[in-house]
Amino acid sequence: MTGDVTEQSPTEGLDVYVVGGAVRDELLGELPGDRDWVVVGATPEEMVRRGFVPVGGDFPVFLHPVTKEEYALARTERKSGRGYKGFVFYTGPEVTLEDDLRRRDLTVNAIARAPDGSLVDPLDGARDVRDRVLRHVGEAFVEDPVRILRLARFAARFPDFSIASETMALCRAMVHAGEADALVPERVWRELSRGLMAPAPGRMLDVLDEAGALARVMPELVWNAHARLDLQAASAACLPLPGRYALLCRHSPERDALAARLRVPSECADQARLLPLVVEHAGEDTPQAVLSLIERCDALRKPERFLTLLETAQACTPIDAQAWRRRLAAARGVDAGAVARAQAGDAARIKEAVRQARLQALGEIGA
Repeated sequence: MTGDVTEQSPTEGLDVYVVGGAVRDELLGELPGDRDWVVVGATPEEMVRRGFVPVGGDFPVFLHPVTKEEYALARTERKSGRGYKGFVFYTGPEVTLEDDLRRRDLTVNAIARAPDGSLVDPLDGARDVRDRVLRHVGEAFVEDPVRILRLARFAARFPDFSIASETMALCRAMVHAGEADALVPERVWRELSRGLMAPAPGRMLDVLDEAGALARVMPELVWNAHARLDLQAASAACLPLPGRYALLCRHSPERDALAARLRVPSECADQARLLPLVVEHAGEDTPQAVLSLIERCDALRKPERFLTLLETAQACTPIDAQAWRRRLAAARGVDAGAVARAQAGDAARIKEAVRQARLQALGEIGA
């Protein structure tokens, strides 16, 4: 006998819910990003049997075999040590959806939507979305210092949301208890880099400062009105992450130490190191000053980085970027090989001859 054979969906028969940010953003009228799912009443073995691919480290998380969305088993957690890694997770089939939601950070992130469209909202997160309030879920908030960073990042992402006074008080208590000292550089950078790309990046630093955490996780950073204005300008100019980080650090003399502490990507560290040079000298127009800045920024070898630095600097100071493009093109247009072949001297003489040729080229365009 022949006929159509319908394969079973991997989620058929599973008790699954969309949770967290996708639900929050939908309630805000925004297009939701990636969806995260919670599965209630299942075991890891059953998930694998259905074709899900396990990817979780500390607790069972699986990728859907078709959509590649993340499905996590409902879980609870218990504090077992210091810092954000000091937890023991439990994911037995008896863990309820409400149990899972109560272990989350903020009420606005502790809402689930059932397959029939109804909300599961035991912590009144939908009310806080409506009232534009960032509020901790419960006292367990104090057990994970990453939640201070996340709160600050969400404050930057949602600038029209206030922070509940009791939530800020908990953050201060966590810092006073030394919990923030257990944050590792990679996690600080992960949250900071996301906050810097938010609509109001300065608010993340303000929240961390108000909580007392900024001096603990980024002691080298000078956070003042000038840095706040620079970061606001970086956001208004829609600069990419390296530019925003460079402007954040522009008033911090220990910017190299900060980059080392946070283990920031080299592109971010380089822009932070070089930006003060560009801001200080980009207004000079003599051939000697122009070539000096080009050389100090290694722009002959890395022209695109230099042009990006100019774009970043424009956010905080007037710069004639087109003039600098012409100057860079003139300096790079010198045929160093031809100049070298015309010299019969040693390497030092050749180097000086090439430099003089570049100065002449800059002089000819009126640099």
